Amino acid sequence: MINYPVKFRPILQDKIWGGNKLKEILNKDTNRNRIGESWEISGVEGNVSVVDNGCQKGRTLKEIIHSHKADLVGKKIYDQFGDDFPLLIKFIDAQTDLSVQLHPNDELAKQRHNSFGKTEMWYVLQADEGAKLNIGFNKTLDKREYLEYLEKGKITELLHFEEVEKGDAVFINTGKVHAIGGGILLAEIQQTSDVTYRIFDWNRKDDEGNSRELHTALALDAIDFEQKDDYKLTYDKKINSSSQIASCEYFTTNFLPVKGKLKKDYSSLDSFVIYMCVEGEAKIRLEGNSENIKKGESILIPASCKEVLLEADNAELLEVYI
Repeated sequence: MINYPVKFRPILQDKIWGGNKLKEILNKDTNRNRIGESWEISGVEGNVSVVDNGCQKGRTLKEIIHSHKADLVGKKIYDQFGDDFPLLIKFIDAQTDLSVQLHPNDELAKQRHNSFGKTEMWYVLQADEGAKLNIGFNKTLDKREYLEYLEKGKITELLHFEEVEKGDAVFINTGKVHAIGGGILLAEIQQTSDVTYRIFDWNRKDDEGNSRELHTALALDAIDFEQKDDYKLTYDKKINSSSQIASCEYFTTNFLPVKGKLKKDYSSLDSFVIYMCVEGEAKIRLEGNSENIKKGESILIPASCKEVLLEADNAELLEVYI
């Protein structure tokens, strides 16, 4: 049994649109520039997280799931996913705009890529003044009109943009076009999938003068062309209380501000719990073992551990489980 808070080595990803906030604000240990993503907890093939603390240090996430099964992730989750971890947990720094993109649903992703779909949510940690997210279209479209604008290079005229600030949260259903705008640092909670259909990339080229691949044909059957105001997430900020930000069949994310001591009882939950620290610092005590978590760090609590003690002067956590 794993009876301690498990930390993993962040997997840092260079991106054409990446910047330095993961290093400067979230204290990621790197000398590289243009770091766009820190994969905090990942079971994605080729980018599987490695334990960085305790008796399991050096083992991969997949290895410890295989060894500890339901004790680590929960019985229902292990029965459904086996040794595959169902969520991908990230911090993202967009120095410039990400491509306009969307993700297929489970059915399409399974059929085309033997993958899960990608339902996701964002929590904004920091945003430069005036920074915006693209979330969906600004009106309901059909395929003909969409392709007409796309072919003329005017797709941005159809996009809905929304200015954001620290603490804003957004839910992204499969099929919804979206893009993180330049100047935004956020946490992303998503299904384990790396399938993205890129439809527009701002006509940018890489250092060698090449444009990135677009997925116009693949995207056409996956896009939700309907304009929907279904993405805004609201939540309470009551101290020492878990307030739901988002809940769907794939994950639940709560906002958990901690001041002083807080005991969490997970005896009714058949799932692992992940804490992402988005402000401050906290100590996590678990069956006599303890681990600190600072802003920009993430920790996994095994499903078999039902009582957690949190201590902080003033910390803000995202609490994630299934």
